[in-house]
Amino acid sequence: MKYALTTTVVATAVLAGVSLAAAAGFRLAPWKDDLFKYPAILGTAYGGDYVKVGYVEQRDLYQRDVVPEKKTKPEYVDLDVKAVERDMVAREGRTSVQFIATGKYEGGARIVVMYVHGRGGNKGQGANDWMFGGNFNRIKNLMVRNGGVYLSPGFPSLNSRGVAQAKMLLLEYAKNSPGAPIFVACGSLGGRICWGLAADDEVASHISGLLLLGSTSDDGFFKTAAFKRRMPVYLGHGTHDIVISWQSTEAFFKKFKQVDPNYPVKLALFDTGSHGTPIRMTDWRLTLNWMLQVDGA
Repeated sequence: MKYALTTTVVATAVLAGVSLAAAAGFRLAPWKDDLFKYPAILGTAYGGDYVKVGYVEQRDLYQRDVVPEKKTKPEYVDLDVKAVERDMVAREGRTSVQFIATGKYEGGARIVVMYVHGRGGNKGQGANDWMFGGNFNRIKNLMVRNGGVYLSPGFPSLNSRGVAQAKMLLLEYAKNSPGAPIFVACGSLGGRICWGLAADDEVASHISGLLLLGSTSDDGFFKTAAFKRRMPVYLGHGTHDIVISWQSTEAFFKKFKQVDPNYPVKLALFDTGSHGTPIRMTDWRLTLNWMLQVDGA
């Protein structure tokens, strides 16, 4: 595969100094945890695997943002990561994908996280530092400060073509960051790509966990090798989502527990949250550290 930088940015050593070696017991170190932790847990079930999270629009959106849904308050954001961010293109044969990478974009990453946008989205959505309450800036900082890389590709299609593009990109990072756990987060209809990757044994064998954010379900996952090896799955959904039903996500979660009561799956249900609430409110560090523990990294 060949990379091409579509913009030139001067890198600095401001965030250097983290170890590149993947080691047992690796966990993401804290970063702004007090700002991004769940504001309230209203209830739990299934031994804590099912949590109902209190979401209050006035508090968690209007009081958190300077411009609602467009620009969060400065304390939620740290732009030092822009020094190690690149706008890139990856190509393999006839397949190519444009993406924004933050952190160890040329390889040697200790951990890899890729975000897949939904219908009508683009590579810029998952790289936007200010939208969604600064939560994308948080995952960037978590990756950079822990020797990882965060990828935000653009997929014109969320069908098999998008799956092929995502597969190509993940396999390249599996090669240039050997041993690094790889996690894929999919928003809304981008879940089609998550499930497509999970069904492809070649790439799924490199994936350490899936995060579905206000996204789709796929019963076909229960027939995959990824399910048999107990790939961790996180499901986040808002109870006021009018695009994709939270009830379908809850039913999907319960199917996991019916098949295997101890399956590593978690559901965070954001009370009164809308379609985009899981992207805004999911606690990246909490979720990824749980997956790292399950994966044994």
